[in-house]
Parts: sequence; structure tokens; C-alpha cells
Amino acid sequence: MNMMAKATMLLLAVGVSACTNPDRLGGGAAGAGGVGAGAGALAGSASDPTSPAYFSQAIGDRVLFAVDTSTLTPEGQRILDGQVQWLLTNADYRAVIEGHADEQGTREYNLALGARRANAVREYLVSRGVPSSRLEVISYGKLRPIELCSNEACYAKNRRAVTVLSFSAATS
Repeated sequence: MNMMAKATMLLLAVGVSACTNPDRLGGGAAGAGGVGAGAGALAGSASDPTSPAYFSQAIGDRVLFAVDTSTLTPEGQRILDGQVQWLLTNADYRAVIEGHADEQGTREYNLALGARRANAVREYLVSRGVPSSRLEVISYGKLRPIELCSNEACYAKNRRAVTVLSFSAATS
């Protein structure tokens, strides 16, 4: 074996062994001495229960609505119940609730409908104990679709309210 091949093999062996040592950066054992509910999870990842990524992926950051309504569905309420628990546990976060509508109807009508949807979500969260001072609402109406096409499958995805988190050390 030539010298270059030996050096490459050595570097690979050192690299692989460094990846298998959980204490290689001096952080202690991930699960044993960790603090908080996210101990052992990569901070900020979808496996960290205190992260916005976990909130959006595991709990759900959006609820869907039927045509021309701002009434929460049982599925929407289930998602919002998870959001309530997360927001109460993670008090350093604020939320902006975005209301959206499909492309049917006028711009003005859809802005008003989006506002009603965002307010329905806000009122639900507040009724379950989330401080109203941590919540804001905004309506985009039909201005920010996630699907662009003119059929019911697309319309259904665009009739939504989305909870967007932001970190705020000063909470009420």
C-alpha cells in the first residue's frame, strides 16, 4: 500500500471513531446528565420537543377550514390542543397566526375570511390558557397560496390558519 492510501485510511479510521464517541466534545452523556425535556435531542431539530421544528412537524402548525367558514373542525381543535400544550410549556415563544383563503372570491372578501380564521385560532388558544399578549393575528387572504392551481385539492390546502413562532425572552 502506498503512503497516500495509508494516510487516507488512517484519516477515515480517526473520523469514524470520533463520530462514535458521544462525549467527544465534552458535553457529557446525552441522555444521562442532560437538562430539560429535549435532553438527548439535537437542539433545534425536529426531535427536540422545545424547538419550533418539533412544533411544526410533530404537533402541527396549521389547521384547515371548509369553504367559506372560520369554524374549527375536530381535527383542527386536536392540533390546536397540541399547540396549547407546547406554547404553555415553552413560554419564551410568541406566535403570529396567519389567516389564509383560497383564490375564489374577491381580494377583500378573502382578507376578511382569513382574518376570521386567524381570530378563531387565536380565540381557541386563549380559551385554553395561552396568554393573549403572546399571540398576534394577520390575514393574507388569497395572497400567499401554498398550492397554485384551480381545483378543489389546491383550494382545500389554501384554506388554512398557520401558527408561526418567534422567540421572545420578554413574555407576559
